[in-house]
Amino acid sequence: MRPFRFAVMAERGRSAAHWREVAQRAEALGYDTLLMPDHITDQLAPIAALTAAASATSTLRVGSFVFDNDYRNPLMLAKEATTLDLLSSGRLEFGIGAGWNTRDYRQLGIPYDAPKVRVDRMEEAIALIKRLWIEEKVTHEGPYYRVRDAIVLPRPTQQPHPPVMIGGGGPRMLRIAAREAQIVALAPGVNARGGPNLRTVTTDSVAKRIATLRRSPRFAELELNVIVFDAQVTDAARSIIDALTARLKAAVTSVVDTPFFMYGSRASLVEDLVARRERLGVSYIALPGRAMREFGPVVAALRGK
Repeated sequence: MRPFRFAVMAERGRSAAHWREVAQRAEALGYDTLLMPDHITDQLAPIAALTAAASATSTLRVGSFVFDNDYRNPLMLAKEATTLDLLSSGRLEFGIGAGWNTRDYRQLGIPYDAPKVRVDRMEEAIALIKRLWIEEKVTHEGPYYRVRDAIVLPRPTQQPHPPVMIGGGGPRMLRIAAREAQIVALAPGVNARGGPNLRTVTTDSVAKRIATLRRSPRFAELELNVIVFDAQVTDAARSIIDALTARLKAAVTSVVDTPFFMYGSRASLVEDLVARRERLGVSYIALPGRAMREFGPVVAALRGK
């Protein structure tokens, strides 16, 4: 069993001072990582914001959850990543995915290709980025990307490169993650509105995906991650309305065993996380920023154990 690690998902800062406070609070509460999404929405741009978060902290790791491969050229993304790895003193976690948010694609004016094309492109980009991090000079001519005598400086601070996180839930994405990643984010399927496909959020569904990963000879090297979409602690101090809402959500989700939504008392949440790690091997938990404070005691009870 891998020891527990906890991340907080954060993306908004009212000011530079407020964003620094978010990062410092996460570090003080014992979170291992601050993760940011990558969308053309009301959020800070991830590369600049992660650099600022790293500068405001000393041990907190920073990462993307996840960079959409189609938004950036792989050579430029590889260089941005090694710069961030340097400026964070080797605290970067590099998450990448094939992209799914159609609104982003419309705003960027780029085609939202069929899943196979987007995954093909991401697969080629990951192999190219890793070569750019490891090899001194790279020439590559593939179906989607071409570089000639490309050199990425600075070199990665973490050797041989920052840990790669691949997010996805389909069989092919899982096979790519098993081959290329150090961290596998077990994301549910996405519906037309961008929310989770409810058929893919159950623990049984996640267990089937992990069974696919277990067939990889690299399975023992993989750290398994789940992002929690919503979470509340029912025994935390709060208004009556908030307390009732948390208890209602806990009652509703008690009929669906899912790792993607977490409601309950601190004691029950600790028990649930330990039980799921025993069953699934999931040890890296990403919590929503709005739940960062109230989950602090849960993080303190389990982190590193």
